[in-house]
Amino acid sequence: MDKIETYRKILKSVTEKHAKMFSPVQNVASSAVCDFDENNYFLIDFDSKEKKHYIVFHLRLDNNRIFIEQDGIEYGIKQDLIEAGISPNEIVLNFQDSRQMELLAA
Repeated sequence: MDKIETYRKILKSVTEKHAKMFSPVQNVASSAVCDFDENNYFLIDFDSKEKKHYIVFHLRLDNNRIFIEQDGIEYGIKQDLIEAGISPNEIVLNFQDSRQMELLAA
């Protein structure tokens, strides 16, 4: 199996794992969205009470590297990717951390 297919399987598995996790927040359901043609993987939460969708994380596979475009996981989705077998050298944090933005604004 080539590297791209291996990474696709890992990204799908990590995304689906998070979608199946228990949420303590009532009225919130998680969905894994895996687009194999464009190599995008999303975890989306839907709040049925407020009728809103939230992108929890967005992962993109490009040129044998994983780009983390959005990361709303408290400890960071990068850790799950590393534990699943992706080298830290092939993971790119491609977003501006909102906590860093708040510190810079202060």
